[in-house]
Amino acid sequence: MSKTTIAPLQAFEPEFIAGLKSIFEEKIVFNQVLGLKVIDLRPDGVTGRIDMKPELIGHYAYNRIHGGVISAGLDAMGGLAVMAAIGAKHMDEAPEQRLHRFAKLGTIDLRIDYLRPGIGSHFELRAHVLRLGSRVATTRMEFLGPDGEIMSAGAAAYIVS
Repeated sequence: MSKTTIAPLQAFEPEFIAGLKSIFEEKIVFNQVLGLKVIDLRPDGVTGRIDMKPELIGHYAYNRIHGGVISAGLDAMGGLAVMAAIGAKHMDEAPEQRLHRFAKLGTIDLRIDYLRPGIGSHFELRAHVLRLGSRVATTRMEFLGPDGEIMSAGAAAYIVS
């Protein structure tokens, strides 16, 4: 019986990571409002973090994060996962050239399931691409509390062409 080997994912160049972080954390100004930061950027998935702050409170009596922050954060992370997948798909191009491929990326469908109250000092957001097609990409996302417990889950589709 023959054994199939899968080629390991090639790591991104420092220039690509820095460029993608700049787009995500600086040029998308709403991500600054959320305080969304990139923690890990890999071809097979991305991780981000939001630190709780008073501007993000959705329920004043319980100090819960607003559901819109969860939704927007997961949507942003899904988009970042698509950017990483596109970047990985075109590793034959220079990092600068790959960074220009994201101009037409946009959300076309988003679903968020709120599973537990968003209470905590900080939150971790994870996303990975299920399928990257020539026109549409689909993703799954998770919103986790400080203890690593999942608080919300999401799925999204993005236009990529």
